[in-house]
Amino acid sequence: MKIDILTVFPEMFVNFLDTSIIKKAIIRHKVSISVHNIRKYSHSKHHKVDDTPYGGGEGMVMAFPPLYDALMALKSKDSVIILLSPQGKVFKQQTARRLAKNKHLIFICGHYEGVDARVLDYVDFELSIGDFILTGGELAAMVIADAVVRLIPGVILEDSVKNDSLENHLLKYPQYTKPENYLGHQVPEVLLSGHHENIQKWRNEQALSQTYHKRKDLYNKAKRIKAVQALMEKISKNTK
Repeated sequence: MKIDILTVFPEMFVNFLDTSIIKKAIIRHKVSISVHNIRKYSHSKHHKVDDTPYGGGEGMVMAFPPLYDALMALKSKDSVIILLSPQGKVFKQQTARRLAKNKHLIFICGHYEGVDARVLDYVDFELSIGDFILTGGELAAMVIADAVVRLIPGVILEDSVKNDSLENHLLKYPQYTKPENYLGHQVPEVLLSGHHENIQKWRNEQALSQTYHKRKDLYNKAKRIKAVQALMEKISKNTK
């Protein structure tokens, strides 16, 4: 996969690209990520990329020409162009899975009071990471890129992806590691039993319980998925 990021603050991505899973994915040639300074496409001798809005109003708006020129320089027939914006649909795990199947993503990091609306004619869709306002789209671009890259085959173990929280709208079961007991805080006995069937049953029950108590909204969605319905039925039979 190829990812291009358009931003006025490219320095924000230096550590992001050199850390953890993203760094490993780049080294393994599973993804290439390029960060482009929008100012390089400015028509101003001072590399200005914003201006006052027509009709008046507060703040500055990102100008259309630099963004248009940047997109024309980077896009191809495989490109999916995404504007990070509070007006976009809220990013979900299902969206990450869909984006991970593409060959080329271009992220536009909005800034200031927004972008010239003419840019939307060249955007496939807008995405938001939540109902709150950030200074710019850079952090959102990092969040979405991280969520997408880890789903690319070969970046992390396939079983890790399958057991992630939010798969089938379920949260992940509780996990523990050594020591077995610390100051009276004991690891659940079933996890020490070595009985794989009982361990899996416990994990399935815990995933359902965690989701029910922490995210009732997800639990209600999960109940409509056939795989979860089968899991609930199996647990119900085993507990009778």
